[in-house]
Amino acid sequence: MAILGKLVKVGIDLSAKIQFSEDSPFIAQEKQLRELLTKAKDTSFGKYHGFEEILQSEDIVAAYRKEVPIFNYDDMHAQWWCKQERFEDITWPGKPNFFARSSGTTGKSSKRIPITNEFIGSMRSVGTSMINSLHEFDFSETLFESEVLMLSSSANLDHNENGFEEGEISGINVSNFPNWYDVFYRPGKEIAAIDDWDERINAIADAAPDWNIGAIAGIPSWVLLMLQRIIERHQLNDIHEIWPNFQVFASGGVAFETYREDFEKICKTPVTILDTYLASEGFIAYSFKPGSMNMKLALSHGYFFEFIPFDERGVSETGDLLENPLVLGIDEVKVGEEYVLILSSCAGAWRYAIGDVVRIESLDPPQIKITGRTKFFLNVVGSQLSEEKMDRAILELAESNSTTINEYMVAAIKSETDDYIHQWILVSEMDSTDTLAEKLDELLQNANKNYAVARSKALKGISVKTISKEQYTSFLAATNKKGGQTKTPKVMTEEKMKSLLKFISQP
Repeated sequence: MAILGKLVKVGIDLSAKIQFSEDSPFIAQEKQLRELLTKAKDTSFGKYHGFEEILQSEDIVAAYRKEVPIFNYDDMHAQWWCKQERFEDITWPGKPNFFARSSGTTGKSSKRIPITNEFIGSMRSVGTSMINSLHEFDFSETLFESEVLMLSSSANLDHNENGFEEGEISGINVSNFPNWYDVFYRPGKEIAAIDDWDERINAIADAAPDWNIGAIAGIPSWVLLMLQRIIERHQLNDIHEIWPNFQVFASGGVAFETYREDFEKICKTPVTILDTYLASEGFIAYSFKPGSMNMKLALSHGYFFEFIPFDERGVSETGDLLENPLVLGIDEVKVGEEYVLILSSCAGAWRYAIGDVVRIESLDPPQIKITGRTKFFLNVVGSQLSEEKMDRAILELAESNSTTINEYMVAAIKSETDDYIHQWILVSEMDSTDTLAEKLDELLQNANKNYAVARSKALKGISVKTISKEQYTSFLAATNKKGGQTKTPKVMTEEKMKSLLKFISQP
């Protein structure tokens, strides 16, 4: 393994040195769109929307925007993807072998996204680009001699009567790993195929002493629970007692910052945190430079991106897209501004609104940060609280109380007097007090002038309840949300919040 690690590091360094100059972002994206349209022009979707004619246009991007509407999931599935489950050549040539079930953070039920062979290839291609970027970090050779632990959803996929398999995207990826991945991939396909979350984590904890883990990938909330389970099982002081070469954590799915302090508590030596934007719809961006959580957009890997301003030019006060929003290309966006991301891909997604809001951090090369979900935008009474602003307030609240708060949920609900209040649930060891609510209210007002205005008018107050980590995981288990890739919505509907309040009030 030592020789292999040296060879891998040399290969990454050499790859970085001989990389060819990249096209400009606009040229790269125009090429991607042309390739996508060319491959899909003979599909039902391509014929209906005139891909052949679009390809003959002088301005292919403008023609594409004119002829193809923006789709949300419900429209895309009802009009096209449901047919792709039974027939070939609907939105992409052939028939997909897989459908990815999303973790269901925004809708009433999980979405089902077609996964084509080209799409799986694109995700591996982005992963390779991310690995090549490790040259910038100058990691020691011991990292490349070590194994990679990927905490995925179950790799035991369901077989559909229409001839395809389905599961969450991470499970689909694991099930498609070539056999030679077994050299470095942990926990291995056998453990990864265990459906029950607790049983799978117990199996990982049992096997942990036999592994030499250098990198871990997964959603921070579940990875943290896994590491804590391993430490408890083997009575360790920190995770480095058992995995001394653990150097990298590739985070994804949710913002990492509310978990940072608790990660640092269980690590003896510093761990480099890499952010990834890996969704059911694609491997869209990744960290590529030391000292920054900005992510580089994957502009040349089978995706075409468009951007809708996350303001009055593109969305309503509730975060819904306008009927005719302003749509911008990668050459038109501005640093520091937030946009709703629109995606076309080699999975047969066309002008598809993923539901994520990103902020442009740099244009050379294009880099982003995810600032929230369009449906995680709390604005029932004009408070205009984005997920990022709420995260920041929660971090400050935790710091002021010398504790940590990893997870929280909030909803606008009507009080007994028909006035709106914000109901917060914090996963924390602190007690629920009026002082806690007052402090959080103060932090939110200081961070956001729109929230402060709302508090002086329609938003009559906030209520804060704290629950233990055990109560939180019990709630997830009761609602079938427990698992390595599950993301719990931070902003809930009034109905779901009342259901949670009822659950935690039970003895």
